[in-house]
Amino acid sequence: MIDLLVAGGGPAGLATAIHAARAGLRVVVAEPRPSPIDKACGEGLMPAAVAALADLGVTVEGHPLRGIRYLDARHRAEAHFHALPGRGVRRTDLHAALSHRVAELGVPVLPLRVEAVRQEGDRVTAAGITARYLAAADGLHSPIRRALDLAAPPDRRPARYGLRRHFALAPWSDCVEVHWSARAEAYVTPVGPDLVGVALLTGDRAPYEHQLAAFPQLARRLPRAAASATRGAGPLRQRVRGRVAGRVLLVGDAAGYVDALTGEGIAMALGTAAELVRCVRADRPQDYDRLWLRASRRYRLLTGALLWLRAQPRLAPRIVPTAARFPALFAATVNQLG
Repeated sequence: MIDLLVAGGGPAGLATAIHAARAGLRVVVAEPRPSPIDKACGEGLMPAAVAALADLGVTVEGHPLRGIRYLDARHRAEAHFHALPGRGVRRTDLHAALSHRVAELGVPVLPLRVEAVRQEGDRVTAAGITARYLAAADGLHSPIRRALDLAAPPDRRPARYGLRRHFALAPWSDCVEVHWSARAEAYVTPVGPDLVGVALLTGDRAPYEHQLAAFPQLARRLPRAAASATRGAGPLRQRVRGRVAGRVLLVGDAAGYVDALTGEGIAMALGTAAELVRCVRADRPQDYDRLWLRASRRYRLLTGALLWLRAQPRLAPRIVPTAARFPALFAATVNQLG
């Protein structure tokens, strides 16, 4: 019997497997999709995520990121990271680097889909594999979370969605640009010498071209033809009742998600994966929910506060002008996130 079965081979699942292998646990990853796996995301790694990857022995290429720039039709605010730079990295490149590290550590990645989960006594069985624990890293709309009745009903807040394309042109900035319109945000992330990603976050269900038209200054800079197909994700907000059911622990987006507004998803996944492995090593799964909440507190508070401001019709138009007027406050907030 192995120590840990990881259901899902995205970044959260692979990071969990790396932490487990380095801790001396016997671990197997179940992932039916071929590598590398792509996903709709902003592709900007905050400095904390870059440092956490380095600690795991994972090296990513991509494009250095000096900071964050907010823009609306008339205002601009820019803040730089105080410590390490961030990095713009294609999601497929990030996944390939994590997969390479997993292979280096000798962790098996099996082409299996985890569906039914059976728990009994000191073990859990899924996809024909028996382990002491199961880490559910099966994504934003986690079937395992739903099957174990860990999903909470959605609240009354409007749902938000993400759309992403890439465009073949040289980056014009070494910052992540966040363009604000009345109902959406556009994240421009340099991910290579001749490639930028443009991710749109919005509550409107409409095609990418329609959403991009809300940012005319940005749209004029981009080629008419995209370099990649549109990828979408959502609804982004996912509420959970808890992150532990017996010997099953949720990690990554499966463990609950607020919004992509602050770009901390990867850093959160890496940090909470480490907490999960500590609980498995200590045979104390009951501690995980408390440790997850502690590790995610800053992310939840800052993202929740910005999302609340975004939803206030009178306050939302003041976000960028306020950041421009109070650059020290904006820099402090960016570095809290970074």
